[in-house]
Amino acid sequence: MMASDSGSNMDREMILADFQACTGIDNIAEAITLLELNNWDLVAAINGVIPQENGILQSNYSSEGSQTSPYGPHSQAATVAAAAAEAASATAGAGAAPAAPASSSSSSSSPPTAGSAFCPVLPSRHIVERQPRMLHFRVDYRQRTVEVVLEDASSVGEIKQILETELQVPMAKMQLKGWKSGDVSDSTVLRSLHLPKNNSLYVLTPDITPSASTSQNSMLQESLNQSFLLVISHREAQRDYSLNFPASKTIQEVKRNISDLTNIPVRHQQWDGWPASATNDSMTLAASGISYPCHHLSVCRRSSPAVPTEQAEEVPGPSPVPLSTCSDIHMVSDSEGDDFEDAPEFGVDESDIFGMGSSTGCRKSPMMPDNSENEGDALLHFTAEFSTRYGDCHPVFFIGSLEASSQEAFYGKARDRKLLAIYLHHDESVLSNVFCSQMMCAESIVSYLSQNFITWAWDVTKESNKARLLTVCTRHFGSVVAQTIRTYKTDQFPLLLIVMGKRTSNEVLHVIQGNTTVDELMMRLMGAMEIFTAQQQEDIKDEDEREARETVKREQDEAYRLSLEADRKKREAQEREEAEQVRLQQIRKEQEEEREAIRLSLEQALPPEPTEESGEPVSKLRIRTPSGEFLVRRFLGSCKLQVLFDFVASKGYPSDEFKVLTTFPRRNITQLDPASTLLEAKLFPQETLFLEARE
Repeated sequence: MMASDSGSNMDREMILADFQACTGIDNIAEAITLLELNNWDLVAAINGVIPQENGILQSNYSSEGSQTSPYGPHSQAATVAAAAAEAASATAGAGAAPAAPASSSSSSSSPPTAGSAFCPVLPSRHIVERQPRMLHFRVDYRQRTVEVVLEDASSVGEIKQILETELQVPMAKMQLKGWKSGDVSDSTVLRSLHLPKNNSLYVLTPDITPSASTSQNSMLQESLNQSFLLVISHREAQRDYSLNFPASKTIQEVKRNISDLTNIPVRHQQWDGWPASATNDSMTLAASGISYPCHHLSVCRRSSPAVPTEQAEEVPGPSPVPLSTCSDIHMVSDSEGDDFEDAPEFGVDESDIFGMGSSTGCRKSPMMPDNSENEGDALLHFTAEFSTRYGDCHPVFFIGSLEASSQEAFYGKARDRKLLAIYLHHDESVLSNVFCSQMMCAESIVSYLSQNFITWAWDVTKESNKARLLTVCTRHFGSVVAQTIRTYKTDQFPLLLIVMGKRTSNEVLHVIQGNTTVDELMMRLMGAMEIFTAQQQEDIKDEDEREARETVKREQDEAYRLSLEADRKKREAQEREEAEQVRLQQIRKEQEEEREAIRLSLEQALPPEPTEESGEPVSKLRIRTPSGEFLVRRFLGSCKLQVLFDFVASKGYPSDEFKVLTTFPRRNITQLDPASTLLEAKLFPQETLFLEARE
């Protein structure tokens, strides 16, 4: 046991030295923290500090590496990944049992070094930034969650400014917790913290009293400030570990830390002591229900009944796997890289691990039912069976037809388009279990596929399902792709086809076979993304120009429509005005005709003007009109005032519009009784009157 611990420490010292040499991080504590976050996976730790999509690592032997590496055209970051993988292999070989021989392509791609298994020191000035690295933060506050995306050149204070706007919480009362390196100041630059791409934080506001509906959630958030002492008993080693963990640590992180201490992979750990409320490894210790401040747990390696030694000596050759151990044989992906180390311990032969065991072993149900009429139902069955065999950490398979997945990937807006990854599974291939558990379930591959690809899967184990796939591929991608799939033999499966949509047709960029490694698969995926990104940028430019033209056309059409509408309204208003004028003219004409008819009738009804020689009293009246003219007429003294009014009206001055007034004294004659005579009105023998318009 001590020899094993010593070898493990030597391995980690070599990994630490290689990690510092490649990244240029001189702070040992910082380097150890970054390696522990990635479970001492050298490649994953380097990728976390120097993401391949954001920078190019250049070294003194870059030209030589581009000639020797089969993946030279893709990116210089691939050289660092390959060198890191070689260093990890060399490290494992120095401190543990010899590992399986690497593929020829991996060994040939490593550049020669002098006295070291890893690349020469690459100072940070050799990192040429092509574009800013974006960091994603998921910030929890009581019952709310805020997603924040910032460049790594931003500061912690900028995160708080965004949260102040979203949460309506003043920055002065806000405590941002969850940093791996402890509390940080607002001026701290995010790049100096060496954070992974995705991060989880939480906000505490001790000075703000929560409402009743959020009190329980607030108590949970405040409990994240606490620390738990976990006393963990390793039963095989008969050793106890007393470890302090912050309440924000997840159960999964605790299990990974214990894996580093005990060399028991997470998938092989068997625990006792977790409360019933701890149903999910992603739960934090604060939410898991463990005892505060101290909680006791025990862990051991999950046991599986092995074949007795006596029986192994009596029966030569590989032993069949008992039915009860089938679930322990599946190679679930993890970051320790020791997927085969437990096979002898369980009494499992390599042929059983690769799905070639005796017929007496466990019988797996098919990934996809035969002659399934509905592709969606078939893929639901495929996803469920894949999860049963290899765990829940796998790509999100598109549920629907190949045509629907193509529509989802290729025919949206240019900014939303993705590559299409078609995974073809074959249960009779010896590579299927390894490819699924090691490649398709690797966290880095799952994350990369989920962000950049639409993944569609199909099982070609049954001939009927294979024939159906070939028919669909011929319809969507042409006969060449279908013929290419036909040429692959069973032992070359599974296949991963990377398809890019174009304006006229769909193009298959890569056909990745099952005999590959995680690094090679990642480099092929990244190479396809480089090609796709270049094409996508052109499509985005064309789409933006087309939308700009359409916007201008729409604006012109709208302006033309508004102009026509304004002209129509103007024309209608003019027509209404003209019609109103005609109507008013007609009314005035009718009124004038009516007035003229009345005037004529009054004029005809007037009694004849008497002469001065008549024997009766005669009154001579002079009437001044508003225009200054005088109307002179003689009336009999016995005439009624109405005759006077009719005379004035016959001259165009009706009594309802004009008043008849005397000059001095001023009297309004129209107010007198029309039946009274001129004598009675004292308009005899003569009088001067004037007309005045009524108000």
